[in-house]
Amino acid sequence: MIKKQDGFESEKLLVLPEYVLSDISTHPLISPFFVTDIGYYPHAKYHYRERLEACDTHILIYCADGEGWVELNHEKAFSLKSHMFIVIPAGTPHRYGADEQNPWSIYWFHLKGEEVITFINSFHLNEGPLQIPLNNFVKFINLFDQCFVSLSDKPYSKLHHIKISQTMRYLLSTLGLASERTGQEERKDLYLEKTIHYMNEKIHTSIKLPELAKIAGLSTQHLTYLFKQETGFPPIDYFLRLKIQRACQLLDLTDYTVKEVASTLGIDDSYYFSRLFKKINGCSPTEYRKREKG
Repeated sequence: MIKKQDGFESEKLLVLPEYVLSDISTHPLISPFFVTDIGYYPHAKYHYRERLEACDTHILIYCADGEGWVELNHEKAFSLKSHMFIVIPAGTPHRYGADEQNPWSIYWFHLKGEEVITFINSFHLNEGPLQIPLNNFVKFINLFDQCFVSLSDKPYSKLHHIKISQTMRYLLSTLGLASERTGQEERKDLYLEKTIHYMNEKIHTSIKLPELAKIAGLSTQHLTYLFKQETGFPPIDYFLRLKIQRACQLLDLTDYTVKEVASTLGIDDSYYFSRLFKKINGCSPTEYRKREKG
């Protein structure tokens, strides 16, 4: 079987020299997150790469077209199809290659730095191949091209490497947020958005948990679980924080008294309102109003 590491028509390929990497890896804004290698292989027939001893960089492969495969830790094999990407964490033995009948076109880059793995884990990018909606592909290409052009034109400029570092952070987080979500996750978001929208509509009133559960179409226990999981607060606590957030706006933008602000938000007891405000904001409404802002 024919195997090629590179050498594809119209390919893009850039590997930073060791002395450049040594220089940028000492800069405090670059060293936590930087690119070492970057490239694009179009219609990469017979493409194959094997690193059974692993490597010290994190590798991202984005399949723009065609198909290929990735094997991790000598055992886990994944198929990578159009608009799917995979992250190979540093230290992971791996092999990958293009499908023989429908070879992939891939964008790829290697990242190094102590914060890279934090990004990967935070956005769950190390859980096998992830699908990207087609409408996010243009954004990915724009960000990738920005990095490739900057590295090609100014490989010795630390200012350009700072920009590339920040752009790559944005690129990874964009991929993480855009990766195809399960139907269960989409329904969860729908429940939360529907409930929070209702809370904002009723911000001037009092509401109870069963009322919110009815709006969401969930049990009170399930709704409470979703809210605590996503926001860190039970539904009613979250609703009270929305009230205090609105109270801050009224204190900033109107001449309402504290009692009038409380009444506007459906709280008749101004003393209770002041205690609640201080509990959430760390200061009384009067103290908040006196603070310089902006």
